[in-house]
Amino acid sequence: MGLEIILKDVFKVYRLGKIEVQALRGLSAHIKDGEIISIIGPSGSGKTTLLNLIGGLDRPTAGSIMVGEIEVSKLSPRELTEYRRKNIGYIFQNLNLIPTLTALENVELPMIALGLPRGERIERAKQLLEVVGLSHRMRHKPDELSGGEQQRVAIAAALANDPPIILADEPTGELDTLNARLITEYLVKVSRDFKKTTVIVTHDPNVARAADRIMRIEDGLIKEVLTPSNFNLTTSAFSYIDQIKARLHELDIELNELDEMFRKSKINGEEYVNRRTRLLNIKMGLQEELHRAGALT
Repeated sequence: MGLEIILKDVFKVYRLGKIEVQALRGLSAHIKDGEIISIIGPSGSGKTTLLNLIGGLDRPTAGSIMVGEIEVSKLSPRELTEYRRKNIGYIFQNLNLIPTLTALENVELPMIALGLPRGERIERAKQLLEVVGLSHRMRHKPDELSGGEQQRVAIAAALANDPPIILADEPTGELDTLNARLITEYLVKVSRDFKKTTVIVTHDPNVARAADRIMRIEDGLIKEVLTPSNFNLTTSAFSYIDQIKARLHELDIELNELDEMFRKSKINGEEYVNRRTRLLNIKMGLQEELHRAGALT
């Protein structure tokens, strides 16, 4: 079962030398037990900071974070480690898979920290890989898997210790449109089937719409809470259109940098084609979304 998450008047201030940056400015939010929430907003709005605070990877400067009966904001460093192991499953854009381990071993790894017997670990890892459709790939290492398959391994690993909460930071950010849709479907399926509370930070409007509710964060505050049916890019979510346009600009920069790397022989032709194709597919999907919203210029 999932856990309820309640954030009340949460501030997070980072100090970089003499510069003070307010990532969150008194943010409050209520996420229900078993709910799937997507977090959208422009770059630098506090999305990842919010995930890190819920996940116990960082501490708030002020305010309260309640996860079930646990007040995360008051846990000691040792208690935070235990909290993360038992309560949080992470899925990141930059995969944390160990390249020297097979898919099965990567899913098994989180269970070692909890001291589960080896036979139990292997059996559960096999079951989870079956859930994400990768039983036939369990003996393969990450570099032998596609990007979408690697992300499915990451979903299975996030479920390994049966945590009540799944936190996903741009889980489809580096995938083409087809694989992004597949990963979204798997993420929603496991969240529903295993009754997890799931929070997803995303730039992808299709991922956002797959959630029960959509929270738009801007300037460190939740500015709006939407349902998929009233998620309208042309009205209330102007900042989201700007966000998609900003992502398109970033993709153009990445494509130019990739071209330069190829010209300087820093990558081979196969890697160049694969990476360029993936970036162009992402760009095409975002352009289609703007076109559908009547915002493509």
